[in-house]
Parts: sequence; structure tokens; C-alpha cells
Amino acid sequence: MASSAKTKTTTTVALRRRTQAPNPLSSSLYADNAADYDDACCNECGSGHSPAELLLCDKCDGGYHLFCLRPILVSVPKGSWFCPSCSNLKKPKSFPLVQTKIIDFFRIQRSPELIQKLSQDSLKKRKRSSSLVMSKKKRKLLPFTPSEDPERRLEQMRSLATALTASGTEYSNELTYQPGMAPRSANCPALEKGGMQVLPKEDIEALNMCKRMMDRGECPPLMVVFDPKEGFTVEADRSIKDLTIITEYVGDVDYLKNRENDDGDSMMTLLCAANPSQSLVICPDKRGNIARFINGINNHSLDGKKKQNLKCVRFNVNGSCRVLLIANRDIKKGERLYYDYNGYEHEYPTEHFV
Repeated sequence: MASSAKTKTTTTVALRRRTQAPNPLSSSLYADNAADYDDACCNECGSGHSPAELLLCDKCDGGYHLFCLRPILVSVPKGSWFCPSCSNLKKPKSFPLVQTKIIDFFRIQRSPELIQKLSQDSLKKRKRSSSLVMSKKKRKLLPFTPSEDPERRLEQMRSLATALTASGTEYSNELTYQPGMAPRSANCPALEKGGMQVLPKEDIEALNMCKRMMDRGECPPLMVVFDPKEGFTVEADRSIKDLTIITEYVGDVDYLKNRENDDGDSMMTLLCAANPSQSLVICPDKRGNIARFINGINNHSLDGKKKQNLKCVRFNVNGSCRVLLIANRDIKKGERLYYDYNGYEHEYPTEHFV
């Protein structure tokens, strides 16, 4: 989700907001250059409005609003900053399509010879899951259906490996607990303010089926692409049915109180506790999966709402808080994935989102 950069436009810190970016008004960079902002205008929109969100290039002194840049910046960056012309931003190089490297990168649990075909066991499990597909009326979640062509799956994994490598992120498909951050015991759904919905047994099986397929190298039918305006973003590489589990949002788990001044652009609420000091966030900047590159939408506009094809839902899964991205309608091949970053909370200002 790194491409869906966000910027904070208020002076207060809302504990339930998913991303806690530092306030540009309190930034030392802004304070040091306040006089320059008085006369500066944005090279993109030509306006001098919103000076607190106006950056000056350290090379050419050109001005750019945070929200006029593509991808949009989260906040005033720490240290030096160079505009697109001076930074010579180029499209990242592709991850080498070498089968053994892809297998090592994603820690696929089967031999290279078997990656060229689906095992009979996989096919049988797929058939057993048909009850999930046929029970749409009961609103059960569906496991994703991988692309049938193993070479196409390698191409999909290569696109994700390219994005992760370019962003300096280690691949992980699990929530991780690092020393100095929140311990595993802090992930307790009972602490959720107002309670957290429990994922039914049938849906847990669908989620576990997705995990098993990922372990075998059968990835969701998604392609990570680089867009000059949005940065890394994700497209459906085949049609996807409504209620399909797209991916789980994963990364390092930390207390929100430790991240209130973090300038990361991809943090996600994991636990919104009645006691704010116990609230948790997922931080995918060091470890993460494809969820990091799926964009949030501007939920203040009709056009933004029309783009939304995923929903972000938090569940109690066997006594642990988890975040899932789920298709909320049928998705066509080639369609980009967007979800409402706020979930049901609707507290983060998303007017500058895509």
C-alpha cells in the first residue's frame, strides 16, 4: 500500500486513524523554511495555498504540494528532499525471472519440478471447496482461485518480488512480533472497543486454504504494476468473484502509541482497544506482502466510491486479531484494486487519495 501515500491535514492526533503521520505544521523542516513558504507556489497546480503541505526542492527550490506529487507523499519528509525532475525517478528494475530465486524469495514449500503443475491433492482440495463457492447466499468467504498457468503465476510473483525489493521490504505472509514492539500476547480481541466480530469456522477454513496455496506457490491472481502517478499498485490478473479473500494485511505488530509520529504510509489498525495505550497497528515497512501495494480510495467522492472493489475487515480468528482484504463485488481482469482505507471507522481524511 505504499503507493497510496497519505497526508495528514489536521493538527490533532486521532488514535483510531490507521496511519499516524507527523503533522507538517510541527515539522522542523517546515519551521526552518517558513519564510520561503510565504512566496512559494506549487509547480503542479500553481497555487500557494496550503503552505504547511508545500515542499521545496533542496536542489532547484521548486515548490510542490504533498498532495500534488505522484505518488502523493505522506508528510514532510525528514532530511533532504528532491522534486521529481531533480531526483530522476525511474521505473524499478524487474526482479529476475529465475525460478529458483522466486521459490527462495517466497519460501515456497515444494520442489522446483512441481511448480510447473498442480498436484492431485491440490485439485481435490479445490473440489472440496466447491461448497464455499455454491454457498454465496450464506455470505461465506471464498478462497482465491490461482491462475492455472504456472508460468503466469511466476510472473505474478516476480511483479511482487520487484515491488518488495524496490521498497526494501522482506516478504512475509504472517503477522510478526519483533523485540521492542508489541508482544504476541498483546494481540487480544477481547480488548477491542465494542467487541470484534468472530470469523466463522467455514471462513477460517477458506483463509487456511489460501495460506496453504500460498505455501505451495499458488498465489492470488494479482499483478503489481508501477504507475507514474500512483507508484506501485495492484491489478487483478483474472476475474475475481465477490467475497473472495484477496489477502491478509500483515507486517510487524506494534503499539499505536509507539507509532504516533511515524512517517510510514502503510500502517493499518489491528486492534482499537477501549484503553488507547493497548491499541495495535500493523507496520509493513520492513516485512509485508502484496497488501502493502493495494491503494486506498477517496471515500469523500462518488468517483472514489465507484472505484472501491475491496473491503477491509478486522476479525477475531482463533483468539487473534487479523485484518483481511475481501472483494466486495465481482472484479474484472485488469481492474485495479482499491479499498476504503478507513474501514468502518471513517475517521481518516482521504480527500487526497486516488
